[in-house]
Amino acid sequence: MTHVAWIIPLFPLAAFAAVMFWGERLPGRGAYVSIAGIVLAAVAGIAVLFEVLGGARADLTYPWAVLGARPLVVGFVVDPLAAVMLAMVGVVASLITIYSVGYMHGDPRFPRFFAYLSLFQFSMLFLVLADNFLFMYAGWELVGLCSYLLIGFWFERPAAARAALKAFVTTRVGDFSMMIGILILFLHTGTLAFTGVFHGIEAGQIGGPVLTLAAILVFGGAVGKSAQIPLHVWLPDAMEGPTPVSALIHAATMVAAGVYLVARTYPLFLLSQGHQALQVVAYVGGITALFAATMGVVEDDIKRVLAYSTVSQLGYMFMGLGVLTYSAGMFHLITHAFFKALLFLGAGSVIHVVATNNMKEMGGLARAMPVTFWTFLVATLALTGIPPFSGFFSKDAILMAAYTHDKVLWGLGTLGAFVTALYMGRLIWYTFAGAFRGGAPVPGGSGAGGHTGGHLHESPAVMTVPLVILAAGSIALGFLEHPFDRFVHFEGVEAAPFHLGVLVGSVLAALAGWGAAGAIYYWRIIPSGSLRQGFRPLYTLLVRKYYVDDLYGWVFLRAGGAVVWLAGAFDRYIVDGLVNAAGVVTAQLGLVLRYLQTGREENYLLLIFLSVVVIVLVRFVR
Repeated sequence: MTHVAWIIPLFPLAAFAAVMFWGERLPGRGAYVSIAGIVLAAVAGIAVLFEVLGGARADLTYPWAVLGARPLVVGFVVDPLAAVMLAMVGVVASLITIYSVGYMHGDPRFPRFFAYLSLFQFSMLFLVLADNFLFMYAGWELVGLCSYLLIGFWFERPAAARAALKAFVTTRVGDFSMMIGILILFLHTGTLAFTGVFHGIEAGQIGGPVLTLAAILVFGGAVGKSAQIPLHVWLPDAMEGPTPVSALIHAATMVAAGVYLVARTYPLFLLSQGHQALQVVAYVGGITALFAATMGVVEDDIKRVLAYSTVSQLGYMFMGLGVLTYSAGMFHLITHAFFKALLFLGAGSVIHVVATNNMKEMGGLARAMPVTFWTFLVATLALTGIPPFSGFFSKDAILMAAYTHDKVLWGLGTLGAFVTALYMGRLIWYTFAGAFRGGAPVPGGSGAGGHTGGHLHESPAVMTVPLVILAAGSIALGFLEHPFDRFVHFEGVEAAPFHLGVLVGSVLAALAGWGAAGAIYYWRIIPSGSLRQGFRPLYTLLVRKYYVDDLYGWVFLRAGGAVVWLAGAFDRYIVDGLVNAAGVVTAQLGLVLRYLQTGREENYLLLIFLSVVVIVLVRFVR
């Protein structure tokens, strides 16, 4: 199976083509075909993973074109990194697609949704298998296109249309940076194949500040796709799309692509002068991890809280890669895929029933939706790093490496662990504890208006079964940390030494965050209103998202709009004015000259005679 792994992306691609053209006539209006495509890809991906575990490898290359004297070779690679990603993307995307049948039931564009979903899955699988920058960039752009189509799936809503455009434009900034970096590498090494570029670096074809610049430019693509500071602004707004889309973007596809890019091209960063490019990766990740977490504390939209959580957790992954803990960074990507998909699907299960995203209009749902609650709690414990859930193992390995290499990064990560537990505890208390605060009462409890009974209920099995499976993965995956370290590693990069104090400190930070959330939002020992009044400037700063969106609005919308207006005015009044003036002069000149073109021979003879007279007079005067 390893040597024909290139067929894996073709399963969802075939499903996309079938559903796009014949969706309404297919079983389940195309949903079953879409599910079959990704499930086949998942089964094949798992088969490839087991073969690679047994030592199988594949690097299939083909000559494609010759650019001058430089042959362009493309192909696919199957190694431990690709095998793990194939299996993860296939399994998580399969569960999300199955869940979507229940969530999107009744949508008028039901077949189109599943067609886009299949194209999204193909794009990510294609990207994962690429052994060269060209194919990776093609998959990269396809992932961006699919995110645009799915974020704006409900395009009749202005907010969704704006969010899709914002995501597309913002990520294009990173993509342009990545393209420039790739061109620099190709200019110096003469190849786009990863191995060829790496050999060129080792041979000294590119190095020093130029290599560092190329690596940072390539990382710019990851900053855009993985929503790292300063290109993080698109991801919270992307929550305007259907919840299964949010789960797929945040867990298995688009944002994971940025981390995978850095892992796949790791020698670029490792061999940069003084590891400067890796330091950039680590600090962008560390700052983002804390920066995004703080904004999650004041957000009331349940999906946006999880979006800020994703931005923050991706920061941990980049920090892990940046502090030379390659395996831990990738392990956190895998564990995060499971518990973040579970969180979004759990949020979707809640939204499906209560018909609102506002956590302050929920409450008491643990009784009405026990499966959703318990699975959501498992994912939350994993996210906040509570042992023995999977996030504890992967995130703490990153913090240990950060403590070894850079105490500042360790401090950012540990403080981020506290804030993560604070905002996720807040989410749990608001959503599942207490009494229901929305328009319908919780069955068996005291609800709105003091009545009992009601219509709130657990989501259907097609939605809850994927939650249970993902919850099992969120628990079990953590115990695979050491096998994963041995399987997915980078030669020459040693694991960080074990620090019991760091381990205990991160767990205590998480428990403190949980305790603070309970004290503020559940027991109300310290009312949240008092905190808002006491820290009004800080609260305003967080609500305004550090004014980054406002800054971009001024720079790119208002100032950019002014530049556009000036350019339009220059075009209308200067460029068009000159053209119009030339036209007016020509027209007036034509009005004069038309009297010379009468068609009468005697007039022409008279003009010739007068011309001769003028010439003679001129000669005579001289």
